[in-house]
This record gives sequence, C-alpha cells and structure tokens, in this order.
Amino acid sequence: MPKPRNGSAPRFGARLVELRKAAGYTQTELANELGVTRRMIAYYEGETEYPPSTLLAGLAKALGVSIEALLGTEPMRKTARAAKPATSRLQRKLAQIEKLEPSEKRQILQVLDTLLESAQLKRKMQTKQAA
Repeated sequence: MPKPRNGSAPRFGARLVELRKAAGYTQTELANELGVTRRMIAYYEGETEYPPSTLLAGLAKALGVSIEALLGTEPMRKTARAAKPATSRLQRKLAQIEKLEPSEKRQILQVLDTLLESAQLKRKMQTKQAA
C-alpha cells in the first residue's frame, strides 16, 4: 500500500470511496456501471494513488462529479453539467426492474408487497406494545 502523502488532500482511493458511497453505489454496482470487475474498483480504492485514466470520464459521470473533483484538483461538489443528480441505489434497482418481462415484474412486486405488509404489521405491533 502506498505511503500517505503530505498535505490535506485525500489520496485518490479515499476520494473514490467517499464519492462512491455518497452516490449510493456498492463496489459491485459501480463496477457493473463501468463494465469492469469489482476487484478493479477495490484496487483503485485502496492499492494505488494513480487513477485509472481510461476510467476517469466514466467514474466522474457515474458519481456525478467533474474529473477535476475526482482527481482532487477542485473541491468535491456535484457538477452542473450532469443532466440529473446521481440516482440512489433504490432508483437504479427500480429502473432494472422496469426493464424486466411483465411476469418477472409481477413476481418481484409480490415479494415487495409481502415485505412491506410484514414491515407495517411489525410497526403496528411495536406501537401497540409501546402504548
């Protein structure tokens, strides 16, 4: 593992972790978004100070920041040029579900309905017990 640099700016890997988590991605989800392996994302988050030049544009777009912010040459803030803010993990999953066949969507919705009903019942029980 590389030695920590002097100065206040976090190294590339630490910035990448922070931005990935802020965007709501797991390593696997970000890797899938970029068409690389989870292991590659883990490597860039922990093992190197050198950013992957071939992935910079894709990383910046997926995380909703500029390449400069990703590299640490400007403050980390969302880019104005992004058409929409980075979506949450739930929104990305819902978009994946929307692309499924109708029968597959029905199955997923049945599971979700069951889980939601269970959570609501638990909440009601806890409320009654607390009263």
